[in-house]
Amino acid sequence: MTIREAMRNPICANCGGAAVLGEVSLEEQHLRIENARLKDELDRVCALAGKFLGRPISSGSTMASLPGCSGLELAVGSNGFGLGPLGASALQPLPDLMGGGLPGPVGSAAMRLPAGIGALDGAMHGPGDGVDRAVLLELGLAAMEELMKVAQMDEPLWLPSADGGGGGLETLNFDEYRRAFARVLGPSPVGYVAEATREAGVAITSSVDLVDSLMDAARWSEMFPCIVARASTTDIISSGMGGTRSGSIQLMHAELQVLSPLVPIREVVFLRFCKQHAEGLWAVVDVSVDAVGNPHHHALNGGGAAGYMGCRLLPTGCLVQDMNNGYSKVTWVVHAEYDEAAVHQLYRPLLRSGQALGARRWLASLQRQCQYLAILCSNSLPARDHAAITPVGRRSMLKLAQRMTDNFCAGVCASAAQKWRRLDEWRGGEGGGAAGNGGGGATAGEGEEKARMMARQSVGAPGEAPGVVLSATTSVRLPSTPPQRVFDYLRDEQRRGEWDILANGEAMQEMDHIAKGQHHGNAVSLLRPNATSGNQNNMLILQETCTDPSGSLVVYAPVDVQSMHVVMNGGDSAYVSLLPSGFAILPDGHSQPSNAAQGSPGGQSSTAGSLVTVAFQILVNNQPTAKLTVESVDTVSNLLTCTIQKIKSALQVSIVTP
Repeated sequence: MTIREAMRNPICANCGGAAVLGEVSLEEQHLRIENARLKDELDRVCALAGKFLGRPISSGSTMASLPGCSGLELAVGSNGFGLGPLGASALQPLPDLMGGGLPGPVGSAAMRLPAGIGALDGAMHGPGDGVDRAVLLELGLAAMEELMKVAQMDEPLWLPSADGGGGGLETLNFDEYRRAFARVLGPSPVGYVAEATREAGVAITSSVDLVDSLMDAARWSEMFPCIVARASTTDIISSGMGGTRSGSIQLMHAELQVLSPLVPIREVVFLRFCKQHAEGLWAVVDVSVDAVGNPHHHALNGGGAAGYMGCRLLPTGCLVQDMNNGYSKVTWVVHAEYDEAAVHQLYRPLLRSGQALGARRWLASLQRQCQYLAILCSNSLPARDHAAITPVGRRSMLKLAQRMTDNFCAGVCASAAQKWRRLDEWRGGEGGGAAGNGGGGATAGEGEEKARMMARQSVGAPGEAPGVVLSATTSVRLPSTPPQRVFDYLRDEQRRGEWDILANGEAMQEMDHIAKGQHHGNAVSLLRPNATSGNQNNMLILQETCTDPSGSLVVYAPVDVQSMHVVMNGGDSAYVSLLPSGFAILPDGHSQPSNAAQGSPGGQSSTAGSLVTVAFQILVNNQPTAKLTVESVDTVSNLLTCTIQKIKSALQVSIVTP
C-alpha cells in the first residue's frame, strides 16, 4: 500500500518536486530488467567461450571493442595443462556454438539462446532429447578437460598392467579417480560395472588425418571394422573453426561389438568433441549424453531381436601428437560402464580386464589399419608378394577381402545393419531359447545354448548369391592355450585338412599372398585345394588373416576361379559372391597378455587362455522363397560341432563350452 501511494505522488529525486511516472518510464524499467538478464546470459556465454578457446574473455571489453560484430574474434591463449601455446596466432570468429552466435548490441533480444537443438535422429532418446546446445557444450568441455588430465597423469591414478611391460596396458585406480575428479555424468546405474584402461603407442598417420577419420562416422567405421558395427552422426553442434576440425562437436550413435554371440552389442549415443591444443597436438573425446544409455532392441526382419546391452561412456578418447616423421604418438583412454548381467560368464573376465573394448583393442586396431592403408597407398609390392598380381589387381583383391571380413563380423554379432532372422530355437542347448525371449543371450546363465542359428534371404544383390543363407555361430574357451598358438594353427595351410571340410583332409597350396602389415600374420591369401581332391579344381579359397595384441581373425570364403581371375586383373570385385566363415580369437581375460611374448604382436603369457568364436555362413537353398528344413539346420549345426572337435584334437587341448 505504501508503494502504491508513493506511485500516486512520485517525487523527483533530483529537485524534490513532483514527478510524472509515465509509460516511457515503465518501459525503461522493463528494459533495464531485460538488459540485466541478458548481461548475465552474455557473461555465461563468454565464460563458456573462454573455456572453449583456452583464455579468459571479458564480455564488456569484447563487446566494447567490437561493436555490432557477428562473432567474437579472439586472440589465442594457452591451455591449462602444460602443453604450451596454441600453434595458430589467431582464430576465425567463434563458431555457431549456441545456434545463433552473438549478433547485435548487448540489449538485443537476439542474444537469447535457443531452447533446443532441433530434431535428432530416431536413435536419440531419453534425457538427450531437446537438450540445450549450451548444455552439450558444457558437457563436452568438462569431458575434454578430464581426458587431457587422465591422459597425462601417471601413478597413483594409473596402475601398470599385470604383465609389467613398459608402455603397456594400464588400468585406472578408481579410488584415486574418485578423489581427484568430479563425475561428469551422474551415479552409475544399478548393476553396471566400470572398465577403464589406457595405452600409448605409435601409428603411421598424421594427427590431422586421424582426427578427420574419427570425426567422419563412415571413415571411423572403416578404420575399426571389427569394433564399430554401425555408426552415424545425428546432429552437428559445431563444424570447427578456421576451416579446421578444432572445435568440432557432434552427436553420434554407434553400435560397438565384441565378436561373439555371447556378448550383446553395446549401443551408445554420445557427444564427440575435437580440439587442437597445440601445433600437431589434438584431442578427441567421447562422452554419453543419455544418462543411462537406454538400450533398446532393433527388430530383425520380423523375427527375433538382436541383443543389445546397456552402456555409457565416461570421458573416453585419444590424445594425438605428431612426431614429424609421418608417425604420431597416440594415447588412448577408454572409460565405460556397462550392464554385466547381459554378458555370458565366459566373457566377463575379458570385459572386466578392459581388453575386449578397452584402450588396447582400439589402439592395436588403429595401428594395424594404418599399416594396411600405408601398404594400400604404396606403389611397390612387398617382397613376399607374388609379382603376378598388378597393383590394381592387388587393390581389388584387398577390397574383396575387406567386404568378406565385414560380412563375417556382421553375421557373428547380428547387428541391425544386416537383415538376419533369429530362428525359433538355438541348436545344441538345453531349454531351446525362443526367438522372442528378449534377444537370446540377454540373460546369461547355466545351461545356455551352445550355438546361435540365424537365417536371411538373399535375392541376388551384387556380391550375393540368391537363396537362403544359414548362419551358425558359437564361442568356446580354450584354457591355457595362448591365442597366438590357435591363430598360427588355423592359418597354416599345411594342416588345413585337419579341420576344413573344403580341404578334403589334405593340405592346401597358397597361390598368392598380399601382405597387409609388418607382421606376417596380417595378409590376404588365395588358397587352392590339393589337385588330388578331384572335384574341387574350379574352387579357390580367399582368406584374410589379421592379428594384433588384442586378438586375431581368420576369415575365408570359397570363390570360383573365373571370378578371381577377373579380380586379380583389376576387375570390379563388387560382383563376386561371398559367404564368409571363420574364427575370431581373443584372450580369455584370465591373464594379461604380454607385448614382449616371443616378439609377436599376438604373443601371450604362458598361462593365458583363448576365447574362440567359430562361425559359418552356408547357402542351404538357392531359392530365396524356400523354407528352411530341419535337415539343413542339423547339417550346419553338426559342421560347427565337428570343426570344434577337430581343432580340440589337433591342438590337444580342453574346451569349455557355454
